[in-house]
Amino acid sequence: MERSSLVQFAQDLVQRPSLSCQEGEVARRAEEEMKALGYDEVRTDPFGSVVGVLNGKGGGKTLLFDAHTDTVDVKGAVPWRKDPFSGDVEGEFLYGRGSADMKGALAAMIHGVASIDRERIEGRIVVCASPMEEVLEGVALREVMGEYPPDCVVIGEATDLGLARGGRGRAEIHLEAAGVPTHSSAPHLGRNAVLEMIKLVSQLEDAPLPEDPVMGPAILALTEIASAPYPANSVIPSICRATYDRRTIPGETVDVVLEPMRSIAATHGIDLKAAVGIGEYTTFTGKKLRKEKFFPAWLFDEDHWFVEKALAGLSGRGLKPKTSAYRFCTNAAYSAGEAGIPTVGFGPAKETDAHMVDERLRLDDLEAAAEGYAGIAEAVLGS
Repeated sequence: MERSSLVQFAQDLVQRPSLSCQEGEVARRAEEEMKALGYDEVRTDPFGSVVGVLNGKGGGKTLLFDAHTDTVDVKGAVPWRKDPFSGDVEGEFLYGRGSADMKGALAAMIHGVASIDRERIEGRIVVCASPMEEVLEGVALREVMGEYPPDCVVIGEATDLGLARGGRGRAEIHLEAAGVPTHSSAPHLGRNAVLEMIKLVSQLEDAPLPEDPVMGPAILALTEIASAPYPANSVIPSICRATYDRRTIPGETVDVVLEPMRSIAATHGIDLKAAVGIGEYTTFTGKKLRKEKFFPAWLFDEDHWFVEKALAGLSGRGLKPKTSAYRFCTNAAYSAGEAGIPTVGFGPAKETDAHMVDERLRLDDLEAAAEGYAGIAEAVLGS
């Protein structure tokens, strides 16, 4: 494994903008690199995931590594000091959108597992460069897992080179409070939907949320509020809609998440509709992916065989990983949360490096991540 080639490949990925549903250039570059590194099978599936397969000896397990190819946008009020798509290396860091989340991890994955002596492993390694994680966690990965059923999965999201054995889930919640419209000169004749929503929002701000000893408390964040009609010319609004981002912990379901909102509304006589949103997006290949926006949390015990194997593999490559859990949602919401496949997370950078202005990744951590991915594969599949 050559550090210079790894760094150059990571730069190439950063230099190709890849918003969700627009990952084509990054996908083509990833496919090109897999072929150059001698993967036994390389293809882009109908939904835009690039899949590379490395075969070991005989039978054995299938170990799947996943890193997403899409990034969030760079638009915002705070300017970048550097061009977000320059892929510049300055000092000990690679700069640019996606360097930490998570093109660096993708580059490390592709190079790291390619460096393994395949005569020393049994089974196969599948590397998946999946699109659209930022908008529909795990949905593109679901399609790959259907074609290449894994025995265990490694998600490459940032862990600061530690090992994540769990992660929060996510729900996008849509609330709609109904009122009774009337002329704004006589508001007492109607019921203002905005005021109804304000009652609900104020109660939700004080409502207790459950906690998990590993990943901390669940989170409820108000992200959007709007009324109708708009503009409301001399009319008391009859509809008010609010959107919440709810970060979940293991064991929570759709009904568990929505119940407090429905209960508060019933107590205060608020005419409320509460539901989880539906996401539908068209991939860069032209295929549609659709899912209810509820992505389950997940957690595996510290003595789970895959957690122990992954820790041993990282230690064998000179790393000193601590176990933790993701505070955000990842593609593991499908692999572990829905499919129940043993899953861990391992990657360079910190969670807080994601989506930042002047995003960057330490080059030593990029190289260490590549070693770590190889170490996990050898520990799990080693003959």
